[in-house]
Amino acid sequence: MFAFHTEVSFQTFANDDQILKELYKLKTMQTRVFIVHMSAKIGSRLFSNAKEAGMMSEGYVWIMTTGISNSLEELDPGAIEAMQGVLGVKSYVPKTKQLDHFTNRWQVKFQEDNLNMPKTVKINILCLWAYDAASALARAVEDVGDVNSVFLNTDRSSNSIDLDNIRASPIGPKLLQAVSSTKIKGLSGDFSLLGGRLQSSTYQIVNVIGNGCKEIGFWTPERGLTRELNIRYYPDNLKPNLSAIIWPGYASSSPKGWVIPTTGKKLRILVPKRSGFEEFVKVVRDPVTNTTEVTGYCIDVFETVMAKLPYYVPFEYVPFVNPDWTHTPSYEDMIDQVYFQNYDAVVGDITIIANRSLYVDFTQPYSVSGVAMVVPIKDTKKKNAWTFLKPLTRDLWVTTFGFFIFIAFVVWFLEHRNNEEFRGPPLHQVGTSLYYSFITMVFAHRENVVSNLTRFVMVVWMFVVLIITQIYTASLTSMLTVQQLQPIVTDLNELIRNGEYVGYQAGTFVEGLLKKLGFHESKLRSYSNPAQLDEQLSNGSANGGIAAVFDEIPYMNLFLAKYCSKYTMVQPTYKTGGFGFVFPAGSPLVSDVSKAILSVTEGDKMLAIEKKWIVQQDTCLGGNNVATTASLGLDSFWGLFLIAGTASFLALCIFIVIFLYEQRNILTYPDTSIWTKIRILARVFDEKDLKFHTFRKTEQQQGRNGDTPSVHARNAEAVETAPNTDWPPSPSTYSPNTNENSVSSSEGGSPLPDHMPPASDTHATN
Repeated sequence: MFAFHTEVSFQTFANDDQILKELYKLKTMQTRVFIVHMSAKIGSRLFSNAKEAGMMSEGYVWIMTTGISNSLEELDPGAIEAMQGVLGVKSYVPKTKQLDHFTNRWQVKFQEDNLNMPKTVKINILCLWAYDAASALARAVEDVGDVNSVFLNTDRSSNSIDLDNIRASPIGPKLLQAVSSTKIKGLSGDFSLLGGRLQSSTYQIVNVIGNGCKEIGFWTPERGLTRELNIRYYPDNLKPNLSAIIWPGYASSSPKGWVIPTTGKKLRILVPKRSGFEEFVKVVRDPVTNTTEVTGYCIDVFETVMAKLPYYVPFEYVPFVNPDWTHTPSYEDMIDQVYFQNYDAVVGDITIIANRSLYVDFTQPYSVSGVAMVVPIKDTKKKNAWTFLKPLTRDLWVTTFGFFIFIAFVVWFLEHRNNEEFRGPPLHQVGTSLYYSFITMVFAHRENVVSNLTRFVMVVWMFVVLIITQIYTASLTSMLTVQQLQPIVTDLNELIRNGEYVGYQAGTFVEGLLKKLGFHESKLRSYSNPAQLDEQLSNGSANGGIAAVFDEIPYMNLFLAKYCSKYTMVQPTYKTGGFGFVFPAGSPLVSDVSKAILSVTEGDKMLAIEKKWIVQQDTCLGGNNVATTASLGLDSFWGLFLIAGTASFLALCIFIVIFLYEQRNILTYPDTSIWTKIRILARVFDEKDLKFHTFRKTEQQQGRNGDTPSVHARNAEAVETAPNTDWPPSPSTYSPNTNENSVSSSEGGSPLPDHMPPASDTHATN
């Protein structure tokens, strides 16, 4: 498929001067391949003028369509001489006996009717198509059948011309359909109409050489290019062996299709010499060779855009500098040089503004821009004695404190009957339980737990505490160490009211903008490079510096990338037209360059250029460091508390079920109120579980040391001697006058009722 870069049209009545003018425009283009689609009459004049313009020489490629190729025999020898080396696509007419017979009869008839005409007149493809069309129409009439000779008057308005009064046959639509579907083997070959257009299935490729044309090959929809029509198949790895082509200038080698024109002057393009922000434009002169190297973001964009043009434009860069080659005096002076036509264009970080567009033309912007204010920043974070409470919200603090108390209760409840460290006076038990729960924050436990249920609860709770303490520590560290940076001023009017000094980049239009905004000229200070700007902002307005700087966003982005920890960009942003290229007013290049800019900015090439010159300069990892650390709320941790609460509640349920099962004789004893049973269960819960392995180890140790086991231990042994029973020994084994047959509390509570048997397990007081 061909990609047509430029299309030039000629009127039929165009004179030679108009044709030459357009040809010279084509000659300035980079491409050297031209396709000619026109009639033979104007085509012959085109090639004659192309030869005069020097465009029929070596390196050019001309391809003509059937409009000229089918009528080559009718052109005069002068036109054929100018077309040497031109390729043509010609409708192929197969040689048949029917065609020869028809041609002989036509020539005889033509000579009889035109005695004064030369005998060299030949029949062309148009005549053959006309004959085949008549044959197809006749075939269609036969297919339609009997033709009704009645004609109907057409419905025309009274204002219609006489031709509109021609009557129409009612079989017209049928006849049209029959003609469109008719396919015949005519004089010109296979003749068929599709959509009202003649379909040519085979084309002949010819090369104009000498006084005529030479056959190069053929093209068909099925086989493409072939040397001969009788070759039906070419392997995929072989190309058709076409006849040798003689190109314009009698060249035998194939032209590459484009060249760099040697005619036409180079564009002299001004570029600025910057003392700062050289990422945009950097001009380096070699003092030895006196050559100049120009690089930068703007230069890469311009060269990429010019390569996108459909024609080649030679150019050269000319630095616009002061006599000592330090910097560009003024961007306005540089633009004036284009206005006075001393130079052809300006390429660089030139901002499109209304005042400049009155004198020169700007291309489409290739970079979005605007003027913004940059000011110093300071740490506004206030730290006080209660900062340590800020990492967590009030709800999270209350929930955490409540869970510490709840875990203390759970541990006491599970350990009270089995662990000496959780027994004793009430205050001692409360203090030990709370201490054990809260000390989990530092994982420095002194008390040992003996119940597996307690260990299960503590594993889950310590996991929750670990997560909360780690996140709390990280959040508190962030609050105490990370700076909370905010701009020292955000209001433009405040700067004006306080009489502060502000800065701008020397030689730019920003100075005029600041005056329009209300700043007095005496309050404006210029800078040339980022280091100088940093010094002025650091000194401040009171110490010979500035309180804020106004400049275009691309410059400020580069500045903040280097000094982001000290300054920040604040609103508002004053819009501008962005960066564009400058050309003289009315320059024909502006439209084409603008289209090329759109093509470049919409593709990946622009991203690569920005990454090369601008994005990679962002070496400040912290951004503007305007940090905020929010307090952590309950929403972030309710899942952990749900896990801890569920585990604790499950352990409590398991413990209560086991305890009630062991004391089931109390629950099932008749003639006892519920309240009495609850009081008895509470007293039993408050006593040691002598069957637990920790107390049994203690008794065994006392026996090995020669100590007499306690009465309660002996009772426990007695109970253990009655296996496979749900009831304790008979009450007769206890003396009613002794304390061994009763269970008393450490507070000296009343004994069990005489009619209720003791618990299935023997217990001891505190």
